[in-house]
Amino acid sequence: MSKIENSSEAAAPSVAIHVEQYDNQDRENSKLLDLHAPAPMITPSGQMRKVKSFSDTHRIRDVTTASGAASARCLRPYEQVATYPEGSDSGTNNYGAPSVRSLASIGMGCTDGRKMVIRRVPTSPTELFHLVRPPTPPDEDTASHESDCEEEEEDTTAHLKPRRPFWANKIQFVLACVGYSVGLGNVWRFPYLCYKSGGGAFLIPYFIILLVCGVPMLFMELAVGQYTAHGPIGALSQICPLFKGAGLASVVISFLMSTYYAVIIAWAIYYFFTSFKTEVPWASCSNRWNTPQCWVPNHNMTKPNGSQTPTEQFFEKKVLSMSAGIEYPNGMRWELAACLVCAWVLVYFALWKSIKSSAKVRYITTTLPFLLIIVFLGRSLTLDGADKGLRFFFKPEWELLKQSRPWVNAASQIFNSIGVAFGSMIMFASYNRFDNNFLHDTVAVSLINAITSLIVGIFTFATIGNIAFEQNTPVKDVIADSPGLLFVVYPQAIAKMPASQLWAVLFFFMFLCLGLNSQFAIVEVVVTSIQDGFPDMIRRRLVYHELLVLCVCGVSLVFGLPHIIHSGIYVFQLMDYYAASLSITYLAFFEVVAIAWFYGVGRLSRNIKQMTGRRPSLYFRVCWLVATPALLLALWVASLVDYTPPSYRQYQYPTWAQALGWIIASLSLLCIPVYAVCVVAKSPGNNWRELSTNYVTPFVRHLLCECGVTGCDICYSDSEQPDDKPAIN
Repeated sequence: MSKIENSSEAAAPSVAIHVEQYDNQDRENSKLLDLHAPAPMITPSGQMRKVKSFSDTHRIRDVTTASGAASARCLRPYEQVATYPEGSDSGTNNYGAPSVRSLASIGMGCTDGRKMVIRRVPTSPTELFHLVRPPTPPDEDTASHESDCEEEEEDTTAHLKPRRPFWANKIQFVLACVGYSVGLGNVWRFPYLCYKSGGGAFLIPYFIILLVCGVPMLFMELAVGQYTAHGPIGALSQICPLFKGAGLASVVISFLMSTYYAVIIAWAIYYFFTSFKTEVPWASCSNRWNTPQCWVPNHNMTKPNGSQTPTEQFFEKKVLSMSAGIEYPNGMRWELAACLVCAWVLVYFALWKSIKSSAKVRYITTTLPFLLIIVFLGRSLTLDGADKGLRFFFKPEWELLKQSRPWVNAASQIFNSIGVAFGSMIMFASYNRFDNNFLHDTVAVSLINAITSLIVGIFTFATIGNIAFEQNTPVKDVIADSPGLLFVVYPQAIAKMPASQLWAVLFFFMFLCLGLNSQFAIVEVVVTSIQDGFPDMIRRRLVYHELLVLCVCGVSLVFGLPHIIHSGIYVFQLMDYYAASLSITYLAFFEVVAIAWFYGVGRLSRNIKQMTGRRPSLYFRVCWLVATPALLLALWVASLVDYTPPSYRQYQYPTWAQALGWIIASLSLLCIPVYAVCVVAKSPGNNWRELSTNYVTPFVRHLLCECGVTGCDICYSDSEQPDDKPAIN
């Protein structure tokens, strides 16, 4: 290598350290590596110099608003140079000139994929050591230096913190939202609640609440998640610290739901493998688990009182082996336990690489079920008596609309299917790029959700109409409303199809995919919230993301075991009633209040314009401010006034079981007031005004659109958020 002779007469250039980013994601996001120096340094020339921090020496691109307001600094991506200016004195040792002996480079690797290349080669080991770790000046105060070192140690590891990934493309984000919407919420829960609430009497409040609460809240949650780039807890703590408990409550509900949604997937796995037998076992009454009350439907005979179809007995006697009540556990159902473990293994390996792995799985689990839904829709419409079930589905009983139960069930279904108030949509949007236009996503997800609900309802009630035709019974008396409605109605229709084994395999594979879509979203809420809330602990204790996902899946598996004992169906019904239905309107109300009233509709509208380039319409603003919270409050009060204890068919839960249900509900209900009291108690201030400022003022970072970090070219200062787009100089 050729050597470069240093000249004392030459001008003293700056010694530069270039940061080369080798990670593809770092290049895409243009994130910057900040180089820190803990203390000033005494050069051999006797001059004291201080290695400047990267934020003080990087090249700045000025951004000025159209109104000429104060500009905010933006980091220019890709080409960043941190300079170390060295002064020069007269003398033989001129440290202003570079002491480069060759054109070689020394590369030092970092644990996060970057490579730092130093273009200046030190001439001695001591100089190399001082360059990497500058010494402490002798006249500096020791105490202050120790505190500086502590701060510096924290800062130097900042670039090692796990970075939030982005969706690879918009399709992945839409598939995630649609996969959650067209999951168990639509295929299992919608027909069950619709049948329970009187058919057509359920559709009217369903679409009213969808337009007044569902769509506006979906748009609001996508905006909050995308702007804050955090899960529900982190997002609401930035929006309004007083209501951080609302985000915590949504995570608690998601965790509770994950424990029993996995049980539904376990049932589907059990049916899936059973369907491979030469003859489906739920087609006849000749099996060992059948009782004398088993009756094969025949359209020439009316169903006897107290009798059960083969599909009912297969589900209750064989799959569940259910006992007489929740007070008779009678041990574990080991076949279901194996299916439950299998379900959690599938969930783990789909989520262990965060959204990078789950997004790929969703290409199959979201698209394939749509094809099968259309196929089953066509088949169900050709069944005898299908029109009888469709009349029940579309013709409302107006008297039922005067009761609160159809309205409360409709609200619960809207929030379960779209994912509103459960934290799923905030979590999904937090992985978006800052300039993503989520208005289109809101409309697409809402339409697909509504259309799919109608399609699933049509082929479900067409099938129920066929069963009613064969049994010579009214549609409302075909089967008692229970969580196992889907596992009784569909197998009975499939058993009469040609090649019933093939149709059974396809149907339960479709149901398995839909269940996994819902479970992915629910578990991701818990994982993302833990990562956002405890990043340092996760980095120290659980070095890899895979370990965190394994811990969450393992804990949820343990809490799901009570649902697969012989009395597990009663535990399942209790959890679904208190964890998901009773408290969801309460949580949704406080979420809207925190964002629309405390954070402010005006501020949220400006944030949306920053991201999408346009303000939300008057429809959204009126719903956020008035219509949505008013309707949610009315539904919540009505659910408390008309409260009826849960039941499973004719079985009534004992008092201690109802008390246990209220304890389960309080796990989420108490999060909001308890956390609010803690925030007020710990808030610093000498008077009420200072206290309220501390726990109400939002802490949203308005420089989230920092150039190169989020991919947007607009930056605002903390004190301004102009309505007009700023002009970039």
